[in-house]
Amino acid sequence: MIRSRWLAAALTALTLLAACVPGSNLPDTRPTDRQAKDIRTDVAAMGEVTLTVWDQEVRGGQDKQITALNAEFQRRYPNIRINRVPRSFDDLRNTTRLGLTSVQAPDVVQVNNGRQDMGAYVKAGLLLPMDGYAEVYRWHQRFPATVLRLARYPASGEPLGEGKLFGLPQGGELVGIYFNKQKLARLGIAPPRTWAEFDAALRKAKESREVPIQFGNLEKSAGIHLFGFALNRFAPTEDVYKLATGRQGVFWADDNPKAAAELLVRWAEDGMLTNGFSGLGSDAAWREFAQGKGVFLVSGTWLMADLEAAMGDRVGFVLPPTDDGKVAVTAGTSVPFAISARSRNPDAAAAYIEFLTSSRGMALMAEHANLPVVEATSQRPPTAFRAEVFNSWAHASETGGLVPYLDYATPTAYDTVTSVIEQLLAKRMSPQQVLDKLQADVDAARGGR
Repeated sequence: MIRSRWLAAALTALTLLAACVPGSNLPDTRPTDRQAKDIRTDVAAMGEVTLTVWDQEVRGGQDKQITALNAEFQRRYPNIRINRVPRSFDDLRNTTRLGLTSVQAPDVVQVNNGRQDMGAYVKAGLLLPMDGYAEVYRWHQRFPATVLRLARYPASGEPLGEGKLFGLPQGGELVGIYFNKQKLARLGIAPPRTWAEFDAALRKAKESREVPIQFGNLEKSAGIHLFGFALNRFAPTEDVYKLATGRQGVFWADDNPKAAAELLVRWAEDGMLTNGFSGLGSDAAWREFAQGKGVFLVSGTWLMADLEAAMGDRVGFVLPPTDDGKVAVTAGTSVPFAISARSRNPDAAAAYIEFLTSSRGMALMAEHANLPVVEATSQRPPTAFRAEVFNSWAHASETGGLVPYLDYATPTAYDTVTSVIEQLLAKRMSPQQVLDKLQADVDAARGGR
């Protein structure tokens, strides 16, 4: 999952710092998967336990749901005390390695799926395999394989999607189209379902002096989502999956990625994006959209609660357009909950994760305007907007239309993609130069073609 700028320099410094902190070191042996027969599930019989949990559930609806779930868990099991340490997404990413290598490592921590994060921690032996817990708690029956594979890694730390399970998510995520219902009504157009309809809607919005696509790319994170949105227009989902995860058989310089890069250039040149987008933050952009500046906003469902609170029934949501009826949408899961290899209470940690992702957890997710990763269609959302998002997730996940974020291919993919897309939109790089950079990043990670 990716949402904000990756502070590479900060991480590097912290990584080096981790090696120097007294009591910090890497494990001597790799953690082994706990066997199902050895796992304790009777939480009440585990004695007095303090679980330290690092999470990034700090946005409005996220914080409400996890605060409520933590309170319920502790009421049900008064012998468990949860020591919650909430951090922003960036802060959590920048401190996770330091935490996992510390003698006071958290028991549970949300770890970004990417190879540079979860993959690196798996390779270093810092996370506990969770397949034994998956068997005991029947996660394979409750969670689609397409969801679980986004937290699977072999011991080598690559590629994503293979090997053992190292995390479990609470929420689903989609990058779709938010639209302002009032503006669409004034323009006399319906929510676009095909690319021809979307193109026509952008032109009409522009002719009417509206901002067609509200967009802010100051932190560069919005650019990678817009590129993924455009790439899904041209490339088959299997090709996008290979590009995103660094697999063989597809190249960035192929015609479809080039068409996507050229589309972004046209949108920028034709004034389809917010004027001054390079200096506008992504949070500022969605707030401007909520205030009525912009017809469309291409972004993720992590904004659902914020936009619903700010716009009420003026906001709508649709999946990206399709010309052949096949859904293709950049998607993933919320940041998975993982267990530290140094946890002294792994069974209690797993029981806590099971509780967060239980049917009760999914219901509280939905109640506070978050997208449940499973059981979305069994919820009863109170608004048509929320129902549209939930149904979109269910439809895309059940029809094989989910494609991963574009930063899973290499340890440096996020920095590379966000940087070149920023330069593409600023006309400092041509589409071909962008694609050459992306391919070079993949080739370097493979040690050459």
